[in-house]
Amino acid sequence: MELKENERIDDLEFKGLKIIQDSTGFCFGIDSVLLSDYAKNIKSGSEIVDIGTGTGIIGILLTGKTENTHITGIEIQAEVAQMAERSIKLNNLEDRFCIKNINIKDVFSEIKPNAIDAIVTNPPYMRENTGAKNLEKKKLISRCEVECTLEDVIQISYKLLKSKGEFYMVHRAERIVDILYNLRKYKLEPKNIRFVHSKAEKEPNLVLIKCVKDAGNSLTIDKPLVVYNEKGEYTEEILEIYNKK
Repeated sequence: MELKENERIDDLEFKGLKIIQDSTGFCFGIDSVLLSDYAKNIKSGSEIVDIGTGTGIIGILLTGKTENTHITGIEIQAEVAQMAERSIKLNNLEDRFCIKNINIKDVFSEIKPNAIDAIVTNPPYMRENTGAKNLEKKKLISRCEVECTLEDVIQISYKLLKSKGEFYMVHRAERIVDILYNLRKYKLEPKNIRFVHSKAEKEPNLVLIKCVKDAGNSLTIDKPLVVYNEKGEYTEEILEIYNKK
């Protein structure tokens, strides 16, 4: 496959999957890998939407972690959406994963409400007025709430999901109050929360959340996920998630 300037193909070291990335753009991080693992128990045959799919990393990994699912990635940036489409073709996943180059606020022109079994999302973490305006445009849209807010993502997800549909998200731990407020407001009831710590003695920097639409209000706080051990190496659990054990 012919690559554009600054592009590379990265081996995901999982079931032969690969991804195209632009070294000058927003490359995926550990948060996307953790979310794909957190959502790996989505039921066989589910219709999944990946909101803010970016280069398609979560959807590509989920094709290997779930069975007989179909994933629709929503991505507002045309160039990034096209890159995701080329990665899908690179992996011969056209029958499992498709991209819609639209704003999530226009998603109902493409997908009927109350029709989706599960949603995964790694949305922009930073509020629009955080002083990060010097970022290159692609990185700005990926990282900051300039095109959609946390509330937009949650409200639209509620409308897309079937009753009892599942919602999986990774976000910054420091925004947990905003997250829980909006989830309860839009009837996506948190069922599991897992905090991610860079090291055991550090405060959490990420949070993984699973919600169910219109569910009862019982919540399980899962044991913390620690990324690095005291030697600065990946913990056993992270190695398992990366399929390096």
